Amino acid sequence: MRKSAFLAVTTALATATSLAALTPAVAAPSPTGQAHAARVCALPTPGNASCHALVRTNAKGKPTATSTPTGYGPADLQSAYHLAGATSGGRTVAIVDAYDDPTAEQDLATYRSHYGLPPCTTANGCFTKVNQRGTSAPPRKDAGWAQEISLDLDMVSATCPDCHILLVEADSASFANLGAAVQTAASWPGVVAISNSYGGSDASDATYGRYYDHPGIAVTASTGDNGYQGGSYPASSSYVTAVGGTSLHTASNARGWSETVWSGAGSGCSTYNTALPDAAGYDTGCSKRAMADVSAVADPYTGVAVYDSTAYRGSSGWMTFGGTSASAPIIASVYALSGKTAGYANAYPYQNSSALNDVTSGSNGSCPTTQWCTARSGWDGPTGLGTPNGVSAF
Repeated sequence: MRKSAFLAVTTALATATSLAALTPAVAAPSPTGQAHAARVCALPTPGNASCHALVRTNAKGKPTATSTPTGYGPADLQSAYHLAGATSGGRTVAIVDAYDDPTAEQDLATYRSHYGLPPCTTANGCFTKVNQRGTSAPPRKDAGWAQEISLDLDMVSATCPDCHILLVEADSASFANLGAAVQTAASWPGVVAISNSYGGSDASDATYGRYYDHPGIAVTASTGDNGYQGGSYPASSSYVTAVGGTSLHTASNARGWSETVWSGAGSGCSTYNTALPDAAGYDTGCSKRAMADVSAVADPYTGVAVYDSTAYRGSSGWMTFGGTSASAPIIASVYALSGKTAGYANAYPYQNSSALNDVTSGSNGSCPTTQWCTARSGWDGPTGLGTPNGVSAF
């Protein structure tokens, strides 16, 4: 089982990083002594996954809910990743998570209304919610996974406001059930991208790969929140785009933003799965599949605004989230905006790496081979080849 420690995050000026241990309920404070974050899902057990969402909390581990948003919203993310004005033509992004979020559609409506985004509802055909069999009967409710679902839906909305959204809820967090949900998503008309914001220990494509092997659809998976750790499945699958994480800050430069490695961003080498052919020229240091391929904001202390009304640990409303659970749906949405998903979509960033924002500073721990945990020019483990700069790399 993976360690339950998380890594604290950059300061406001992104000049230093430090480690901070987290329990499932309470996070150690940030360097300022004021900020905390905690995971919202239970740790993974063999054969099961955990979601990779982190929520900002108070010192006692209670999620900090406010009446108005405090994290980055759609305009921020579209500005940071040069996506303003990009449209998908109504392509569908599928979100796969475990258990039921009973307030998913109404919470999505609150988020989109607040930010002036067009409605995305069952009634207008933009939003669809099904179980892993593709039917309407929901699985049982889980308030932690409900927060994960709200995070995922809001990140698709923020990044690709005209995308249609399919939410597929698995019966449980087992890889068998989550995999069945992925297969349902892949068979759904109009789906061009599938986001998976969860993971467990490294596993073999020989065991689970059939669930994620969908050429022609961009399948993304978050690399995890434990820093340098070795492989984490399904991000370690050869069939997916593995998505790492950054700390995102406004800056007085031409871009208007700067990014460093988020110190929790998962990275490492799979011990099972085949290296990506297009990564061969990037000196990953891995003899097999290397994580990550690309990245986006994941630091909960430079986090994103999310609305969730399914109370968890006594909190509901506007909250600030991070974790690579945020970055995976962002990247899935960028694929939907690009419309280029022929073959295995994880090849595109390697073929167009100059069109990404290269992240060249920061670290997510210590490791045997420097590029597995420390940013550099070109590919590195925590951030892959970099973050979106428009859609040209996807």
